Amino acid sequence: MADVWSGVREFDLENGLKVLALEDHMVPSVSFQVHFAAGSRNEMPGITGIAHLFEHLMFKRTTNLKPEEFSRIIQANGGELNAFTTQDCTAYFENLPSDRLELAARLEAERISNLLLDMEGIKTEREVVRSERRLRIVNSPDGMAMEQLYATAFDQHPYQWPVIGWDSDLRSISVEECREFYRTYYAPNNAVIVMVGDLDPQRALETVRKYFDTMERQKPPPPVRSRERPQRGEKRAVVRKMARLPLFCAGYHVPNITHPDIYPLLAVATLLAHGRSARFYQKFVKTGKAVEAGADVGQPPFLSADDGLMIINATAAPAVDISRLERDILDETESLARTPVAAEELEKAKKQLRSSYLLSLQTNFFKGLVLGQYQTRAGDWRMAEHINQRYQTILAEDVLRVAQEYLRPSNRTVVTLVPVTEDENTRLGPIE
Repeated sequence: MADVWSGVREFDLENGLKVLALEDHMVPSVSFQVHFAAGSRNEMPGITGIAHLFEHLMFKRTTNLKPEEFSRIIQANGGELNAFTTQDCTAYFENLPSDRLELAARLEAERISNLLLDMEGIKTEREVVRSERRLRIVNSPDGMAMEQLYATAFDQHPYQWPVIGWDSDLRSISVEECREFYRTYYAPNNAVIVMVGDLDPQRALETVRKYFDTMERQKPPPPVRSRERPQRGEKRAVVRKMARLPLFCAGYHVPNITHPDIYPLLAVATLLAHGRSARFYQKFVKTGKAVEAGADVGQPPFLSADDGLMIINATAAPAVDISRLERDILDETESLARTPVAAEELEKAKKQLRSSYLLSLQTNFFKGLVLGQYQTRAGDWRMAEHINQRYQTILAEDVLRVAQEYLRPSNRTVVTLVPVTEDENTRLGPIE
């Protein structure tokens, strides 16, 4: 797996579309992916949620396709498909037999060029998104707490609003705003096509040229200029809603996907919370103090394009005081800044990181994700070539240094979810 990326072929069309192809004949299938630099960070107040709304709209009517016909055609040809939206990008993919590569290219080109946008279709899909928001955020204790965490930790950067958007914005997004977003962000010069699997790179490129070469380059999207200022003191917030158990989540500002410190920070998260031998499980879950406890900074390739958060979270077990649990877990987190991690414990964490990453690379789909996401988020897919080596070279002093630099109380935001009765919940008013 060490030279998995050595066969990547890179092409640039005249309209700005970047194409990446990786030949792998292990199985007779191919993953065809289109990645757009169009996530919630590219929105603005008033149209939050529009990037995720487009993920839904792209499966609707085009000039030559009826609603949902795209999906039916792919499935009828033995393929699977889906899409996802994050803070930094939106991506679409089809995993299908290798002799159906041209089909995927033709269908993707159709919806990128000929999507039909009208108020009736937008109203239908935004109600679907609003229902999704109620399910995932409003009716979820940890969803509400996490949403509040980002809104509190970030007061300048677009990461402050949720990927799914604020409900008031979703209700008011117009046809004109959708058309402008489509024209700006679904342009060839804002996209990366990735093809991985049983293919000939040159023939695959010619297929892409056939369907995408005539698309017109658009003005580059406006850059995201906002940068979060350094935090100079702990921030706190409380969310009160109906829930079975109290919980808290804490976020520490950490660097972005291109920064070398992200790798020892990944080791920190693994040491704390990945697996049953991790510190949080042994000290808090196994002992009955917490129902669950986690630590997360993301995983390659899903690391933030701009400086993001390392998140620590825990749900208290029944009858356990959430304030005490919070103090104990945050103290355990910050103990990594006081005491160097033992060599054996660090080596185990590094093996966990490497094995998880390398096992994922056995699929065409994940290899495509790594290429597309690094190109979209970091501007250079070649960063993927160094992930395994970065994991191998993490030292105990690196873990100590990043813990001291980033896991500081002054760099921390904490949100506590406090359960309330049904009557109090009613008095507090409706949740959007």
